Amino acid sequence: MKYKRVLLKLSGEALMGESNYGIDANRLHEYAEQIKEASQSGAKIGVVFGGGNIFRGLKGVSAGYDRIKGDYMGMLATVINGLALQSALESMDVPTRLMTAFNMEPVAERYAPKPMEDAFARSEVVIFSAGTGNPYFTTDTASALRAVEMQADILLKGTRVDGVYTADPEKDTNATKFDEITFDAVYEKGLKVMDLTAFTMCKENNLPIMVFDMNTKGNLKKVLQGEPIGTIIH
Repeated sequence: MKYKRVLLKLSGEALMGESNYGIDANRLHEYAEQIKEASQSGAKIGVVFGGGNIFRGLKGVSAGYDRIKGDYMGMLATVINGLALQSALESMDVPTRLMTAFNMEPVAERYAPKPMEDAFARSEVVIFSAGTGNPYFTTDTASALRAVEMQADILLKGTRVDGVYTADPEKDTNATKFDEITFDAVYEKGLKVMDLTAFTMCKENNLPIMVFDMNTKGNLKKVLQGEPIGTIIH
């Protein structure tokens, strides 16, 4: 196995499946099956979900919410997604730990490095929720932060496309895919991978990013084994 300790970032929107809102049970089950397969192969896996399938802070501002309260609502949405994934994994007999960036007992345990490492030592999948615990920071930034803290080999960004392209492949049929690209080239070309804060954190900590298609069954394990199915940024 090429990558033995990874942070998997998944968007909340991906959990909607074919729906317009909320959590699609089939998509949740598919993700849980892939994470189970990857965990049973021996990898230490941390997971960060976005919350856009339930509430996104910036959209709340346009609807009249205060930005800070809107961001906290978004953080709570990620906790709901985390609980859903924890429930799905535990139903498959996968030991799982849900951690939150601020106190939410008895819903979940407050994040701290030592309990996280204890969970990894017990081969538990660790789900990091509630973002960084601070407004004005995205779940992309939370995933970069937790990946650095857990000393991940790589940050895996699971999406519905199979990598980074010269343009949006869903809108531009002439877009071409990069097999690998540097952090500087992504920045210079203005490609949308993660927000700039998260992207800079990965670059400064020499943490590579892999963008891949999470919606194809078996891809997560293939990525861990080093199969070239996405785009690696380094």
